[in-house]
Amino acid sequence: MDLFEKLLSDKGALGQYSYLDKDVNYYFFPKLEGEIQPRMKFQGKEVLAWSLNNYLGLANHPEIRKVDTEATEKWGLGYPMGARMMTGNSDYHDQLEQELADFVSKPTGMLLNYGYQGIMSVIDALVDRKDVVVYDAECHACIIDALRMHIGKRFVFPHNDIENCAKQLKRATKLANEQGGGVLVITEGVFGMTGNTGKLDEIVKLKEQYDFKLLVDDAHGFGTMGDTGAGTGEFMGCQDGIDIYFSTFAKSMASIGAFIAGPTDVVNHLRYKVRSQIFAKSLPMPLVIGGLKRLDMLRTMPELREKLWTIVNAIQNGFKERGFNIGTTNSPVTPVVLKGDVMEGCNMVVDLRENHKIFCSMVVYPVVPKGMVILRIIPTAMHTLEDVEETLNAFDVIKEKLDNGVYKEAGVEGALLAKS
Repeated sequence: MDLFEKLLSDKGALGQYSYLDKDVNYYFFPKLEGEIQPRMKFQGKEVLAWSLNNYLGLANHPEIRKVDTEATEKWGLGYPMGARMMTGNSDYHDQLEQELADFVSKPTGMLLNYGYQGIMSVIDALVDRKDVVVYDAECHACIIDALRMHIGKRFVFPHNDIENCAKQLKRATKLANEQGGGVLVITEGVFGMTGNTGKLDEIVKLKEQYDFKLLVDDAHGFGTMGDTGAGTGEFMGCQDGIDIYFSTFAKSMASIGAFIAGPTDVVNHLRYKVRSQIFAKSLPMPLVIGGLKRLDMLRTMPELREKLWTIVNAIQNGFKERGFNIGTTNSPVTPVVLKGDVMEGCNMVVDLRENHKIFCSMVVYPVVPKGMVILRIIPTAMHTLEDVEETLNAFDVIKEKLDNGVYKEAGVEGALLAKS
């Protein structure tokens, strides 16, 4: 069969649901329009948006907009030209990565152009065929993709199962010793789908028994977790036990880019080895200047984080009081777990958006098991307690409809026309 014919004949896991073809952008590539704020436009109608990772509300903060604008006017998007090793470095790049490292209590930092691409290259540069990787089964796709490139051995442990992690470490240690390699453990600070934190403190404690290095992807924890916002390691009191700390700018920093921080000699080694950086143009100056401003606000304006947690606690406690299952989250990420198939999930989303003007992301099979639907809520410092109450009331209505089989009986069109 022709390659393209084969490619296009496979509709994937959702191909069996023909009604999704009516408007795939409605479900999986939606377009929110207008200023970045809790209330935006979706298909011409105002909705209350709970799907933006703008945790601290920096995306549209007037001080941020001012700095971004001034930096763009001064430098343009082209400067500096070239990779960091050639002509793409500047004092501002050096300053940002060192300030980030200081903030997360590490000796040295390194900027990355993108989080997904960056962490893949970092992992590739950290290990070779003699090294063994042990990782949490629910690590983000960027980590899984990096491990697909790893030509050495890897062992996976069930999500947050520390007893099994220890078993895998025992296997990994034996193999690494035989091959003359080392062991790298990879987990996340906050898991973006479930909202629960990795058991970083318990993994760090395993260093008393096993010789390994720990890499933590803290994309959702940086800026939101810990007394100062320095992340999940700070929150758990084990930041010193994290050898390589990684986070992206795409969440709390509301920008583009990422960074790693760790021992100076290791980070300097990575500067010469991380292929996604040494063979790519460096981060544009406006993003670097904007990053310095964002980091300064994150450090000096704790009221943003306090407001975030006011909203987090209000909506999570509200869901629990009303009998909803939000899993084991202990972070701002708030998954509302419901029983239902893909069609029911689609109908709930349509009902929420069209009749209740609530916009949140839907997660269905194959990301979660069959028979389960997650409606993921991302609280931010920009939301209000009134937004929370409005959302909880809407969820009460859709939950009753779900329990009564309304979404299973009605088609998408039926849910569109159903009035609350």
